[in-house]
Amino acid sequence: MRRLWMVLLCAALVVPSWATSPDLEKRMLGIASELRCLVCQNESIAASRADLAVDLRQQIREQIEAGQSDAEIRAYMVERYGDFVLYRPPFKATTFLLWLGPGLFFLLGLLVLIVSLIRRKARAMNPVLSDEERARADALLKQITSNGNQP
Repeated sequence: MRRLWMVLLCAALVVPSWATSPDLEKRMLGIASELRCLVCQNESIAASRADLAVDLRQQIREQIEAGQSDAEIRAYMVERYGDFVLYRPPFKATTFLLWLGPGLFFLLGLLVLIVSLIRRKARAMNPVLSDEERARADALLKQITSNGNQP
């Protein structure tokens, strides 16, 4: 009998708290899927099993039940945890590199590639020899032509 009570107690602790209606739960998951788990960082709050994510989902449920809008709930999370909690942070002075960085790096890489290809082509078409190398090449050509040897 004691084991049965232990099993029931453990089951009660493990069962997640669910919203009072399926619509409320769907709305909570929609909001939570747009927020980053602060522990996992590569998962949304909706997908994470971290204790903090469970607590944050419960906070979202409570705010939904209190009548908060989705925007108000997101604003509360940003106020509490910063823009990092958002998967799509707003475009502003502190996040402009986050938004423009990949494009800038792509353009910089493309520019480096174009410049290096142009330089490579110029070197191949106009080989630059020093005076010493040019004199040596001329001497070799004269030697070959005077001996009648072919390279």
